[in-house]
Amino acid sequence: MTGPVIRPRRLRATPALRRLISETRVHPADLVLPMFVREGASEPQPIGSMPGVVQHSLDSLRAALVEAAEAGIGGVMLFGVPSTRDAIGSGATDPDGILNVATRLAAAEVGDALVVQTDLCLDEFTDHGHCGVLAADGSVDNDATLERYAQMAIVQAESGSQLLGLSGMMDGQTAVVRAALDASGHSGTAVLAYSAKYATALYGPFRDAVESALVGDRRTYQLDPANRREGVREAELDIDEGADIVMVKPASLYLDVLSDVAAMSPVPVWAYQVSGEYSMIEAAAAQGWIDRERAVLESLVAIRRAGADVVLSYWAVEAARWLARR
Repeated sequence: MTGPVIRPRRLRATPALRRLISETRVHPADLVLPMFVREGASEPQPIGSMPGVVQHSLDSLRAALVEAAEAGIGGVMLFGVPSTRDAIGSGATDPDGILNVATRLAAAEVGDALVVQTDLCLDEFTDHGHCGVLAADGSVDNDATLERYAQMAIVQAESGSQLLGLSGMMDGQTAVVRAALDASGHSGTAVLAYSAKYATALYGPFRDAVESALVGDRRTYQLDPANRREGVREAELDIDEGADIVMVKPASLYLDVLSDVAAMSPVPVWAYQVSGEYSMIEAAAAQGWIDRERAVLESLVAIRRAGADVVLSYWAVEAARWLARR
């Protein structure tokens, strides 16, 4: 009997061979850590639905930033958890609001080692939990919201943010923010557009993390999970409006959209491995049903394989350590 001539298994025979021909790699610098900072906190507060993730105090934030820099990751994305909220999210544009205070701290502490990034959205700061200003009928007023985003952009840039994460999904937000930054002398501040942000079931733990007041849903501005082409269209619009980077969010259930956007984009494409993705793996690992480290690293490889240049992940620092020892 003549055996096969073509034997793909030859290149799988040893760890060294498998490592040598690996098509997709994850490096610590490809990872960004989302971080929550709670106003008035004296110590870190655990988030029940996200085991291992906390709302930081300013002191614990400082220590965690140093840890992230030492791990060699690419950056941090900061989210504020204010103690008071109102209809227009006043805390978002208060220079002494928690997010802007945390940004100044991060820029001073690790601004030379990490890219300090900030979430530019109103949902954490409004008493209704929506990502924008509400009209009289209770709907989200797109254009009134854009005015608030422009104000936020200037304050965040002045606080030291190097990259603004536009996550609100308002029409025209990238153009408005870019114009506001340029007009205020911040033309060097980059814009990350959350272009294909879907109305997913996977945001639940995040809303716990920021103590969201949302009642209802965000389906009038976030994308329908059924729509693939629309994600590409949104990315095209943001690129035309001046986005420096575009985002697909969530990651794992939207790898087709991520691949499509990566195939057409002339700018870097990032993906956000959201809270629900994190919590599902953590829950299964806690039950002993899956190998935690393998599952986490495989999930990151899958997102990179689909076309993401960078992944926002709550495992960023831990994964960086695992990768360093391989």
